[in-house]
Amino acid sequence: MADMLISDPASVMSHKITGCNFVTVAPTIVNTTTPVVGKIPVVIQEITVQVDVRADITLDQPAIEIKRVKNRLKLTQCRLLQPTGKLFLRGFVRQNIEYVGAPTSTTSATACGDILDCIIDIPFDCVENITTFISPPVFGGFNANNEFEYFRSTRLPGADFPKKEKLLAGDLSEFNQQTVEALTEPPYCELIGSRITQFFEFIGRTPISGGPFEERTFTQMEEKLDIELTLKILQNQQVCVAASTACP
Repeated sequence: MADMLISDPASVMSHKITGCNFVTVAPTIVNTTTPVVGKIPVVIQEITVQVDVRADITLDQPAIEIKRVKNRLKLTQCRLLQPTGKLFLRGFVRQNIEYVGAPTSTTSATACGDILDCIIDIPFDCVENITTFISPPVFGGFNANNEFEYFRSTRLPGADFPKKEKLLAGDLSEFNQQTVEALTEPPYCELIGSRITQFFEFIGRTPISGGPFEERTFTQMEEKLDIELTLKILQNQQVCVAASTACP
């Protein structure tokens, strides 16, 4: 008989972690007797967005049933378009689908298979129109290029004009311009949480040869998702802070 390859047994080692010493530190606080202006993140709106998504999924291995689906919502874009109230959202739902693979052994009453998993990303995007704000966003204005010119009086050439007359017009021998560049603090988002309700429908289920009569395998699914995500929209703004000596 050929020698069997025996792997090393599992092992574990534990170590005692000693405690850390610490001391409290009094924070440096500026108490003022007059109001001050600070630049801080201001919540301009907090919303819950609802998105409906349909996805066609094809597994790489045949499955008998789904055991568990672990969802994680990811946002890749959250952009408030100023001066409009359009909020552009883009992201995806990361799904780790655990399922029972095609049976490796069957009888008329049993079907035994391995637990497999497949990670997929389901994209979504939408646009929301925000018409009201907790605190209105600050918009710096538009860039502008404004030309201006100076008046010039010159003699008229030739004999077609009286000698006393002059050409009164703008000066074509120069170019003058004023450029205005307006910079705005961009609003940004924080993802507070999400709720995902989903429905899977298996397509093209095939009977298992020699297995229980009601068991079927499939590779294709149609999924419907109802996604609700809560967002906080913020913008760095200059805020007046009242005078205070309350802090120690």
